[in-house]
Amino acid sequence: MQNQEVYDSVVSKFEKRFGSRPAATAYAPGRIEVLGNHTDYNEGFVFSAAIDQGTFFAASPAEGTLCTIVAGNLDREVSFDIADVRPQKEDSWQNYVSGTFNWLFDGEPAKAGRGFNAVFEGNIPLGAGLSSSAALEMATVLALAKIYGVEKDATTLAKIGQKAEHTFAGCPCGLLDQASSLYGKAGALVKSDFRYCRFETVDMGGSVAFMMVKSNAKHELVDGAYASRRQACEEAAKFFAGVLKHPVTHLRDVSCAEWILYGGGLPETIAKRAVHPIGEDERVLLGASLLEKGDLAGFGALMFDSHESSRKWFENSCPELDTIVDIAKTLPDVLGARLSGGGFGGSCCLLVKPDAADGIAAAITQAYRKVYGDEPTCRLVKPSDGAHLVG
Repeated sequence: MQNQEVYDSVVSKFEKRFGSRPAATAYAPGRIEVLGNHTDYNEGFVFSAAIDQGTFFAASPAEGTLCTIVAGNLDREVSFDIADVRPQKEDSWQNYVSGTFNWLFDGEPAKAGRGFNAVFEGNIPLGAGLSSSAALEMATVLALAKIYGVEKDATTLAKIGQKAEHTFAGCPCGLLDQASSLYGKAGALVKSDFRYCRFETVDMGGSVAFMMVKSNAKHELVDGAYASRRQACEEAAKFFAGVLKHPVTHLRDVSCAEWILYGGGLPETIAKRAVHPIGEDERVLLGASLLEKGDLAGFGALMFDSHESSRKWFENSCPELDTIVDIAKTLPDVLGARLSGGGFGGSCCLLVKPDAADGIAAAITQAYRKVYGDEPTCRLVKPSDGAHLVG
């Protein structure tokens, strides 16, 4: 079993705390974003992958109506009654679990009839942009659905986790993180279509892996910058709806060729912002065809193109991320690199040859240290299977 030591630790802690083995244990992985940036709210396409690190959630029904949750990594415990499930400011990690429980029962958790006992623990590094929160939500929803006998399809389970994040954790995330955790497959990418909530896997083969390189750049003004770019995309979509002959509701409906023909009618900044998600959608679709042909070098080139678009048009990169990508371009065993997630700091995602990982990490660390005086964190991750029950 993948991450066997974490599983053994969770089960051991559950037995010690509650006096029996759990009735159900689920595992859910973190995720990386590989291609398709700021496309989710434009109803576009994204390539992502479940990774080989994740979270286990072990649970059993309780005798009464009390829910008791133990956070194994934090050595913390909280309890609440099924008649009083609401967001909490203290031990805020519990909101990912309680929110998921709440929406598993459509906002009426008292209908569960009785509470549950649970222990969770994982090995996803916090703050590394690998979505440990979605992994916890998906492990929670699988284990609780099992012990309560609730049957729902995978996309509905993903939306339950998303709704928990919105309403209990206070994070207005898209569906990418939860869907990637659920639909992941070893050696494959998850291709997401956010207009129709369709998710499929595209094989990559075992000869490559990804390296996440976490910069030390602090996120500054991210909320305002995110909001302004989203607003620009919405304004651009309205403009194109007025000049194109076919229906346009989001930038997904606009091609790069149409942007070239008509984009001059937009204010310069809005035109710049719009071409990034338009181009990203086309890169994801082209990337899918390249993977079908086994053209990993071509796919990697699209990742470099993606970052350049972020740098030039969307302006959601930063000097530290640009430095990492520029270093990566000089390394022959790196096939592609781009910023990952929202940008403005955080991490870069590199497509690499696994047997060269140590050398790549050393070269990036050395070059980055010369520029900034500190070291990035380099972590090799492999596309892995998605969330599932393990006991």
